[in-house]
Order: sequence, then C-alpha cells, then structure tokens
Amino acid sequence: MRGRSLLDLDDLTSDETTYILHRATAFAARPPARELLRGVCVVNLFFEPSTRTYTSFSIAEQRVGADVVALPPGTSSLGKGETLADTALTLAAMGVRVIVTRHPESGFPYRLADSFSGHVINAGDGSHAHPTQALLDLLTIWTEFGRIEGLRVALVGDVLHSRVARSNIIGLRRLGADVTLVGPPTLVPDTMAGGGVTVTRDLDAILPAMDVVMLLRIQRERTTSAVLPSLGDYARNYRVGAERLAALNARAIVLHPGPYNRGVELTEDVLGFAGWRYAQQVSHGVFIRMAVLDFLVNGRVT
Repeated sequence: MRGRSLLDLDDLTSDETTYILHRATAFAARPPARELLRGVCVVNLFFEPSTRTYTSFSIAEQRVGADVVALPPGTSSLGKGETLADTALTLAAMGVRVIVTRHPESGFPYRLADSFSGHVINAGDGSHAHPTQALLDLLTIWTEFGRIEGLRVALVGDVLHSRVARSNIIGLRRLGADVTLVGPPTLVPDTMAGGGVTVTRDLDAILPAMDVVMLLRIQRERTTSAVLPSLGDYARNYRVGAERLAALNARAIVLHPGPYNRGVELTEDVLGFAGWRYAQQVSHGVFIRMAVLDFLVNGRVT
C-alpha cells in the first residue's frame, strides 16, 4: 500500500491545509522533541540547484528526528540506465519511507510516487508545482493577518513559468482569498482568469486595494526573447520600487519566493520596506516542512 504524498496543494483539503498551518505555528512556538520521525529514513533527491528549499528540508528533517540521506543526482543509478521504478523499488527495499525530490521535468514526482511505496514530497517540478513553498507563503500571510479568507492577493510577474504561482493559486483560492494575476500577456495569459482569479495588465491600478503583493522571479532560464523581449519594459511596468510601495495600503505586505533579481522585480527600496516579509517566509519554511513530514508519516494529531 502506497503512502500518502504531497505533490501539489490539491492533494490537501482546506481543513488539512489549515491543520498544517496550525501545526507549523505550534512547532515555531515550541520545537518538538526529536522523536516524531525517529527511525524514519528520508532521502533528499534534488536534480536542480537549491539553497532555501534543500537546506530548509534538511533542517526540518533533523529537527523531527529523521535519518537523513542526501542523494545527489550524480550518485544515483538513473544515469546508468536504471529506471525510475527501479530506483523507487531499491530505495523502498532499503527502508526509505520518504523521498523529497526536485526535478526540472514537470510531473517527475508523480511518476516517482506511482512506483514508490512510501511518501513523496514535491520540492519543485519544472514549471508545474511547489507545494511546500506555497504553504510557507500561506503561513506568512496567515501569521500577518490571522486569516486567508477575504484577503486580496496579487501575484506579479512570470506566472506562466512559476511553479510557486500555480501552487499558491490553489492554496489561496481554497482558503478563500481573492487572487489577481498581474503581468504582460506573454507571462500571464488571459486563459488564467476564472474561478475567483482575475488577470490584469495594470499593476498601478490594483496596488492600493491589495493586502498582499507577491513578486515572482523572472525565470531567464525558462523564458525566451519572444516571451519577454525587453527587461526594461518589464521593469517599467511591473517592478516594485519606492513609488509603488507608497501606493500600498498601510497594512500591506510584500512577498517573494526568492531568489530575487534586483532591478527587475524589485528595487533596493523593497528590501527596507516595513512590510517586506522575505525573511519570515524563509523562516516559516522550516516549520512548514516539519509539519508536512509529521502529517504524512504520522497523520493528524488531535
């Protein structure tokens, strides 16, 4: 029998999402004894570079007492012709119960979960999904406002190629936020509108009404000149600096999943803004990942 996995936020009900937020908050207030995952082997299988996510998962795994194994791509036998199913079977036979994976191919964690008897956590797959990043973003918003429902959230920039944006849209809508996507048509197609999600090209028009502005990285490795012909034009229309910060309401916060491109998505003014919550996002990532590991392996605690 396969274990439950977290491949995107649509794997969770709204009640389960809220439970994970509460559990992460409890871990932040009082770290648990290192017994929650004692004797549980967790493998980190990352095929893409990562600073925040990889380190955050590693710290979280250690804090809940798991046995942690790092498996860099060059050390696995996938490069020797071993199939993904073979790798999953081998790891399960060794007693591995959780695989945390990041891969440039959209859908890779789903194929892995189909062959693995334990739990798979998607740490980012291509331009598809990044569920734990979305959860830590939700926790940051929830900590700030005490709720998600009814908040107005803008996602600004390269929504088309952003796995963070896709997972956030699912989580935000499931918990009742109003979501506005902002960017040029090549990065935010009109087809993304619907189901409580609005698309606009005019950032300045919507800023005063927003509670949360989430800036998204321009992914130069996934975009072409046809998709984004001019970084200068993009910066003029969508970069957040002093003037746009001044247009926000007094309680609004600004988020970014990182890494951010100075001068493109934001200016140095954002880094000194009272509502800049990047450091809180990073901090919350450890507690969210502790809560996800605990939830998948141990289930809900009453």
